[in-house]
Amino acid sequence: MGDTGGRQQCPPRHEKATPMPRLALYALIVCVLAVVAAVVSFIQGSWLIGVVWVLLTGLSSNMTWYYVRRGRAGKSVTG
Repeated sequence: MGDTGGRQQCPPRHEKATPMPRLALYALIVCVLAVVAAVVSFIQGSWLIGVVWVLLTGLSSNMTWYYVRRGRAGKSVTG
């Protein structure tokens, strides 16, 4: 039969900067694009659509921080 006990292999720990989780990177890209869209909307005089873009910016910013913190917490538990 197979080996069912013993040591579990963990990935090597690197104390250098950890890469940003993929979902956090996507949320950051959405956040930056929403800021650009909000600025363009306000410049063109469409303030109502600009407010919607600002709200989307806040949402995506919070999602970015959530996924970054979740990634760090996951690494500290497994590492």
